[in-house]
Amino acid sequence: MSSDKRTVTVSETGKGTFTQEVTAGKHTITTDEPEDIGGDDDGPNPYDMLLGALGSCTSMTLRMYANQKQWPLEKVSVTLTHHKEAGADNKKVDVITRDIKLEGPLDETQRARLLEIANKCPVHRTLESKPTIISALVNDGPAKTAPAPKPPTP
Repeated sequence: MSSDKRTVTVSETGKGTFTQEVTAGKHTITTDEPEDIGGDDDGPNPYDMLLGALGSCTSMTLRMYANQKQWPLEKVSVTLTHHKEAGADNKKVDVITRDIKLEGPLDETQRARLLEIANKCPVHRTLESKPTIISALVNDGPAKTAPAPKPPTP
């Protein structure tokens, strides 16, 4: 995983109420909401994308590690679910379940180590770190500034 600054642009398509175009480098993905909440279901919803990011990162991290160790990992599959449940203080908390299937003649020590490595994938670490999110409004055209105040008249 690269630690370089990444930019992703998300724009409404105008096709449906919630349909979005996500552009990351040369890749474009459509996201949407399901029909039962007013979307057209033209793509995964934002939580599906979040789960996909975590699952992809997990699988890639495990593949890199197993290849480095030359372990007989034949295939990785990750199934994720997300829901909210009441926490101890009765506030809703997000719960993500990640089921990892490792195929190949791995021994129990290798399997256990791969589970440890899964918990170190960069997206997992980001989600656990409570990242700072900085939001700002930007203008389409040149920045508009207020005119300088006039000096008082004598």
